[in-house]
Amino acid sequence: MLLGLALSQPAVGAAPTGPTWAQLNSTQRQVLAPLAPEWDKLDAERRRKWLGVVETYPTLSPAQQQRLQSRMKEWANLSPAERETAREKFKNLQQLPPEKRANVKEKWQAYQELPEEERETLRVEGPRRGAPLVVPVASGSLGTPAGTAEQSPDSSSATAKP
Repeated sequence: MLLGLALSQPAVGAAPTGPTWAQLNSTQRQVLAPLAPEWDKLDAERRRKWLGVVETYPTLSPAQQQRLQSRMKEWANLSPAERETAREKFKNLQQLPPEKRANVKEKWQAYQELPEEERETLRVEGPRRGAPLVVPVASGSLGTPAGTAEQSPDSSSATAKP
């Protein structure tokens, strides 16, 4: 009887439960294709969340579907440490007051509007302290992209990509 109980409980370090990649239907595999190499390594909770995305996928516009696919590819290319950092930044962003969250979103949108060369420079060199980058925001006001010197210490970890 004890052996039966022991075998019914997942062992420490056991493979994740939930459908394997091979057990997904063709629609699920098509939507989740960017995650194929990682799928069988995901824990049950992550698999469940991604399967929830598949359910809402048909209701998205083609542009939203394309954006989701692009984001999944970016996510799949992150290392486990980068994913954990992104999760922490997202969690911290969600805990900010609404006005600070809106400020971060505005800065991120301003950053997204920069030419690719300028964004690459910021990614490689990082922001220069003492010389914050100020770029126009769509509304005509001035803002600073997320991750630049103007952020306060309590919002520094809230600059993850949405």
